[in-house]
Amino acid sequence: MADTPQPEADENWWRGAVIYQVYPRSFADSNGDGTGDLAGVRSRLPYLSELGVGALWFNPWYPSPMADGGYDVADYRDIDPVFGTLAEAEKLISEALALGIRTIIDIVPNHISATHPWFREALAAGPGSPARERFWFRPGRGENGELPPNNWPSQFGGPAWTRTTNPDGTPGDWFLNLFDSEQPDLNWNHPEVRAEHEDILRFWFDRGAGGVRIDSAAMVSKDPDLPDLPGPDSGAASGPASPHPYIDRDDLHDIYRSWRRIADSYSPGVRPGGAPSARILVGEVWMPDAERFARYLRPDEMHTAFNFDFLSCPWEPGRLRTSIDTTLAAHEPVGAPATWVLCNHDVTRTVTRYGRADTGFDFATKAFGIPTDLELGTRRARAAALLTLALPGSVYVYQGEELGLPEVEDIPVDRLQDPMYLRSGGTDPGRDGCRVPLPWSGTSAPFGFSPEGAAEPWLPQPADWARRTAEVQAADPCSMLALYRAALRRRAAEAGLGDGPMSWLDTSSEVLAFRRGGDFVCVVNLGEGPAELPAHSEILLTSGDLTDDARLPSDTAVWLRA
Repeated sequence: MADTPQPEADENWWRGAVIYQVYPRSFADSNGDGTGDLAGVRSRLPYLSELGVGALWFNPWYPSPMADGGYDVADYRDIDPVFGTLAEAEKLISEALALGIRTIIDIVPNHISATHPWFREALAAGPGSPARERFWFRPGRGENGELPPNNWPSQFGGPAWTRTTNPDGTPGDWFLNLFDSEQPDLNWNHPEVRAEHEDILRFWFDRGAGGVRIDSAAMVSKDPDLPDLPGPDSGAASGPASPHPYIDRDDLHDIYRSWRRIADSYSPGVRPGGAPSARILVGEVWMPDAERFARYLRPDEMHTAFNFDFLSCPWEPGRLRTSIDTTLAAHEPVGAPATWVLCNHDVTRTVTRYGRADTGFDFATKAFGIPTDLELGTRRARAAALLTLALPGSVYVYQGEELGLPEVEDIPVDRLQDPMYLRSGGTDPGRDGCRVPLPWSGTSAPFGFSPEGAAEPWLPQPADWARRTAEVQAADPCSMLALYRAALRRRAAEAGLGDGPMSWLDTSSEVLAFRRGGDFVCVVNLGEGPAELPAHSEILLTSGDLTDDARLPSDTAVWLRA
C-alpha cells in the first residue's frame, strides 16, 4: 500500500478534537440500493471538512449479517459489500487525511457474529473441542440440561444463553451471548483471542486509521466460573469481595495495556516510516464509579473514554454542573482529557429528549408515545451545542446533530430492525429512530441520501425533513447547521478552547458560566427568565437572539470575550 498522506503531525490531536460519528448505513448512499456506503461518505468529505471536524468515527463497516446493525462482525479485515470494498476504505482514510480529518474505526472485542469462521468451526467441532474454547460453551442446568448455565441476562432482554443442537438433532450445550443470540461472546482467557485482536489493530493502523473505538470495553472479561449474579433467590454471593462476573473485571487492564503498546508503536520516532500522528484508543465504558472509570485512562491504557454521565444528564443546571465537575475530577488524576457527547446511535436524539418532561436518558425508561415539544428541544439543543463545544477536552457530534434532526418515532412496525425492539416483544421502541438516513437535499424522500430512481432507504424518512436538509440549512444563517459551522470555526480559532483548564464564574444557580483561556466566557441560561450577561467586550456567538435589553433568554447560550 502506498504511503498515506497525513495531516500535520500532532501527537495530542485527540485531546481537543471534534469527532463526527458516521453511522455508515444512514450517512449517504452512492449506488442507489437504499443503504449508505463508503463512496457516499467520500462524496460528502467536503461537507465534513467545511463543518470543521477533526476526525470521523465509523460504526462497524465489516462483513456482517446485520443482526445488530453491524456489531455482529463476521470478518474484521474486510468491508461489508453493502458498504464497498477494503480498497475503498483505504481511499476514504487517505482522502480524509488529506483534508486533515482522521479516521477512528469501531472494534467489537466482546463478541463476533455467529457466521464468523471461528464460531462455525466451534459448532461443527462439537462439545469439548479446542475450537469451542475460544467461546463460552457450557452444559445446561436441570435434569436434562434444559436450563441456561447461569442467570445472566442479555443486554437486549431475555437470558444471555442460547442452546445448540447436536448433529443427531438432540439439544446440545449452551453458548454465552450477552447481547443478541447471533453474537456469541469470546473467551478472552484464550491466547488466540488476544493475539487475533492485536493483529486486527495492526491491520487497521497499517492502513492509516487514527484510532479505534472499543465497544462494550468493560464487559470483555468474564469470571471463568460463570457464577450466578446475586439475587434474592440465586444464592450467589455479593459485596466487595465478589466483583461482578463480567463487568469491570481487573484483568481487563492487561488487555488494554497490550493494545496501548501497539498504538504507541505507531508514534513518530518509534515506528520507522510510520505516520506522524498518534493512534488512539477510545473506550465505551459505562461506569458509575469515577475511580474505577479513571483506571481505564491511566497513561498506559486508553487515551479517552465516552462520557455517559454527561450524555444521560437532564437539562438541569445543578445536575449539569455536577456532571461537569465530576467528569473533570475523574480525569484529572490520570491526566486524560474529558469527552463530551449529547447523543449517539444508541440514544434518543437530543432535540427530542430535551423537549420532554424528563430530559435525561435511561434505556429502562424508553417508551412509545412520550409527549415532546420539538421547538423547546431544539432551543435547548442549540444551547447545549455551545456548552459542549466550550468545555475542556474533545467533543463527539453524532451525524444529524448538526442538522437538529429529531428522533423518528413513527417508523412502521414492520420496518423496525433493532434487536432491542424485537427481543422486548415490542415494548422497547429500540434505536432505529435515531438511525434514520440523513436528509441532504430536495423536497421529498430520499432527500439526496440516494441518487434519483434509487431503492427506498432502509429506514423511512419523515416528509417534514424537507425543511431540515443540509441544502436548506446551508442557505439559512440562523439554522442549526450554520450554528455548528460557526461554533467549530470559532473553537478552532480560540487558543483557550479544546483541551485545557476552565474556571466557573459566580452566577445564579440557574446559570452556568465559565471562563476558558483567559478571556473566553461561555454562559448558558437554564432558568425560566432572562439572565444578565457578565461584563464583556464582545459577543462572539449566541445560540439564539438576546432580549431587547441585551439579556440572555431562557435555554440560550452565548460565547463572550471577557
